[in-house]
Amino acid sequence: MSNYPKPSSDFLNIQAIQMIDRLDLPIMQKHHVRILAHCLEILKATLSDNNASSGEVNLLKEWCNKESQKFNDQQFNDLLYEQLASAERKLNSFSQRIGKNIKDLEISDLVKLVQQSDKN
Repeated sequence: MSNYPKPSSDFLNIQAIQMIDRLDLPIMQKHHVRILAHCLEILKATLSDNNASSGEVNLLKEWCNKESQKFNDQQFNDLLYEQLASAERKLNSFSQRIGKNIKDLEISDLVKLVQQSDKN
């Protein structure tokens, strides 16, 4: 059994994508929700219960390393990790503000986050 989560193509299922597409949101907000949903699913699969531990940073880095090996491109690897870590910070901050664990966030929560971000 592998230490790595399922392939990235399986993270956001077709039902979630269709649910997002049916939302009454501008196209850019739907896109932002899809990106956050995809990042959230990656984080759920790679991170353990304690989001502050240094071991989790290593898990996320390991996942990025594995995914970027296909491209043999260290810059891509670095950028992928940077973007996922940024999404993790944003999702963690938001989940704390609304009193939820990051693993319990749902698409409706991501919609609220995107709508709040667009107002700022």
